[in-house]
Amino acid sequence: MIEASNLTKDYGEKRAVDDVSFAVRPGIVTGFLGPNGSGKSTTMRLILGLDAPTQGDVTINGKHYRDHAAPLHEVGALLEARSIHTGRSASNHLLALAKTHGISRRRVDDLIDLVGLHEVGRKRAGKFSLGMGQRLGIAAALLGDPATIMLDEPVNGLDPEGVHWMRNLLRQLASEGRTVFVSSHLMSEMALTADHLIVIGRGRLIADTSIDDFVRKASGDRVRVRTPEATRLRELVLGQGVSVISSEPDVIEVEGVTSQRIGELAAEHRIVLHELTPLQASLEEAFMELTREDVEFKSVAA
Repeated sequence: MIEASNLTKDYGEKRAVDDVSFAVRPGIVTGFLGPNGSGKSTTMRLILGLDAPTQGDVTINGKHYRDHAAPLHEVGALLEARSIHTGRSASNHLLALAKTHGISRRRVDDLIDLVGLHEVGRKRAGKFSLGMGQRLGIAAALLGDPATIMLDEPVNGLDPEGVHWMRNLLRQLASEGRTVFVSSHLMSEMALTADHLIVIGRGRLIADTSIDDFVRKASGDRVRVRTPEATRLRELVLGQGVSVISSEPDVIEVEGVTSQRIGELAAEHRIVLHELTPLQASLEEAFMELTREDVEFKSVAA
């Protein structure tokens, strides 16, 4: 488990992380989301003790990272896949890490196979593609068979097969009771992988909730209705705080009224309904809606 309490980090006059508290629990995949400049990378560095917090505290499995006698067995992390000796082979890179913790050569070989680098395991890692470098970084994170796994953009550079493999791996690790904490900018992939979300913006905590609740909060009451009496139903549902748009002659989309209430109105006025569907935002739409005031860098229309 990862536990952050009132975590704060200042770089001079800039506050990168602002009084953030959260817990990343075992047994589920927790996604870590935020716009560019939100403080995600700084938070991950604070968790691993690569930076010291200005205020607050963060622990992994009840201890600071630095206090674990064998940290690779406690937490495996991927923050920068290119943090390797470019002249070493993939196998030798992992073997050098393994020797610091008494991890066997067999474990190294097994991980080379697991991440799909068997054919290039003895080649210099400096010549690896971005995707191959990511796979090597993931192998390094798993080297000590840790209870906690923390990965920053793990699918970056992976092909579709690799993305699918990564998704299944993360869910498998969580099913084994491990703590899995993953950041990503790929909302479609996070929607398929994560069970819980921690979202920050401008260094502040925006959401700490299940993915279903996060999307539901952004969706509000939006309903698609198909009826031959669309115009009549539109007049019935319109009111304060209610908006209605029409994309087809017999279809309206209503926001601000529940599907239950629309159904009741239709029944009361004997209006035939061919469709009554609550609409749910995608994770990407929900993320954009809930973080639009926390984007540090915004595009300007031409």
